[in-house]
Amino acid sequence: MYEQVSHALLNDILDDLSHQVVREDLRHFYTRLGANFYAIHSLFEHLYGHREDFKEQITRLTERLARAYIDRPESLRQIDMEREENHNWFLSQEWTGMALYLDGFAGNLQGLTKRLSYLQELGVNMVHVMPILRCPQGASDGGYAVSDFRNIDSRAGSVDDISELTEAMHKRGMLLTLDVVVNHTSNEHAWAQQACAGDKTYQDFYYVFPNRDVPDMFEETLPEIFPETAPGNFTWNDQMERWVMTVFNTYQWDLNYSNPSVFIEMVDIILFWANQGADIVRLDAVAFLWKKIGTTSQNEREAHLILQLMKDCCQVVAPGVLFIAEAIVAPSEIIKYFGEDAVIAKECEIAYNATFMALLWDAVATKNAKLLNQGIKSLPLKLDRATWLNYIRCHDDIGLGFDDADIHACDYDPYAHRHFLIKWFTGAFEGSPARGRPFGVNHKTGDARIAGALASLAGLESALETQDQEAIDHAVNLILTLHGMIMSFGGIPLIWYGDEIGTLNDSSFLDDVNKAGDARWIHRPRIDWHRAERRHEQGSVEQRLFDGLKRMIEARKRTPAFADFNNRELVDVSNPHLFAFLRTHPTMLTSSVLVVANFDATPQYLDLEQLSNRGVFRYGLLQDVITGDSPAVFNNRVIIPPFHFYWLANQRARSML
Repeated sequence: MYEQVSHALLNDILDDLSHQVVREDLRHFYTRLGANFYAIHSLFEHLYGHREDFKEQITRLTERLARAYIDRPESLRQIDMEREENHNWFLSQEWTGMALYLDGFAGNLQGLTKRLSYLQELGVNMVHVMPILRCPQGASDGGYAVSDFRNIDSRAGSVDDISELTEAMHKRGMLLTLDVVVNHTSNEHAWAQQACAGDKTYQDFYYVFPNRDVPDMFEETLPEIFPETAPGNFTWNDQMERWVMTVFNTYQWDLNYSNPSVFIEMVDIILFWANQGADIVRLDAVAFLWKKIGTTSQNEREAHLILQLMKDCCQVVAPGVLFIAEAIVAPSEIIKYFGEDAVIAKECEIAYNATFMALLWDAVATKNAKLLNQGIKSLPLKLDRATWLNYIRCHDDIGLGFDDADIHACDYDPYAHRHFLIKWFTGAFEGSPARGRPFGVNHKTGDARIAGALASLAGLESALETQDQEAIDHAVNLILTLHGMIMSFGGIPLIWYGDEIGTLNDSSFLDDVNKAGDARWIHRPRIDWHRAERRHEQGSVEQRLFDGLKRMIEARKRTPAFADFNNRELVDVSNPHLFAFLRTHPTMLTSSVLVVANFDATPQYLDLEQLSNRGVFRYGLLQDVITGDSPAVFNNRVIIPPFHFYWLANQRARSML
């Protein structure tokens, strides 16, 4: 009966559309709309079915989808059809990404187009351009306080420059990732300005309250995101004489998704950027989309329904476009952003593997893989047609959100262990070579997060200061080992710009009054292209890192076992300093690769007898997939040098193919 209701409503909407839209080929649109409308109607009804204007609102949504499809360039429609036929295309091992701030990397969009050859030289074929939409100067939160969702910062270029960039990238077989900040707007956005002027329609786009009654009820359970710089979750607006929900910063107003007009506008914005050529849309702060008194207002069921609805709408207009869920939450929660009770992703196809990132940094500080191994065992399996985005550094801080049960299982005290990590990475622990800074310090709880460039956190900065060659070698090897893990774990590796040449902390942000209070700017560099040229100087740090990553990416692309089909098996080894796992392609079993990393400052060994039934690695000629060299083996034990890793394959087994 319910399906009949949605079918009848769809017919009414299509009849109306046929009068509005003439001389347009909408065959693919109608086919996809018919295939997805039952799900769209069901979700929209669940969220907004109690409203008297439900039919009017879902009709508006469908009309927006039709307009977006009509606006979609033919070249992008062709890409959609190709990806529909090869629906696992993004699970391939061929993809390697880089995230970058446009001004720090290339100045503007035209500059980035000119730098594509540099990215190709490295092997990068997916580029995440950090948000470049219009934001108020001095209150932009690094691009995440958007004042105009359809125009970019004039310093970056124009929307036409985006189209030219995507055309150049697609010719080179590269993918473009762009952000849509779905949780909030700047207080200078037109919607917020109209709300300030007293327009009730736009006040309903946000959470606005005349007094502290409701805000105080929220505050009882809402955590503070930035307790140092933006304590609390509500801000008084003098012009409206109202309290506004501002979970992140006082100038970022949270959008009210209980209003269907907000949902429709944001879907339209996502499709707008899809039509400019974005292959992947990163949805920012998705965990916060639904607010509910008495909860943390994170990871609510309705937030997942909103994402499902966004995905279904995108499937109608631009099915070749992927979503990234930016949700830095517990492993048991992050897995839900792929979609529950499904085989293929019904929310976002890609999610940040923040757990793996944090666990890798724990291994760096402790020089053992105990918590890393324990934490990976607790990482839930993802859906088949979904993948991780694996990274070491990004624009944000390093959080220490490990599961306390995992920390206890490693015989650590959770509070003491986190405190040790903060001291280690900020250089406050005796003997630590790290040069990070604390971020987001909560003086009430003692919690903090960590900011800093990869090279500085890994000890390269301090090693270069003292010109200690052994320390430099260790830092370079550690940086490559960390990348070796994200390249082989399963998913899309994402390099942070500058890490490929060992870019250090940039403290110049302290001279900018608009940035000095945010320590994360220390690892948001402006690339020194003269230094980047040293990648051609044999033996330089830049050359060792750049060429090491380049060889790694090349090897990854030619290794089918690194495609992401839930084909990773953690290997239990008795040596606590080692992290080891097996990658096996589901249809090419003899192409298996054994990945092993040593996080200690001394050589360690892997006993091949401990590989149990994985006999393919117990005998025969082991070779490193990257270099082609054979590791040192003594008494059936593989020797792994300090801060080193191997991707090992049995060449005898491979030769039998």
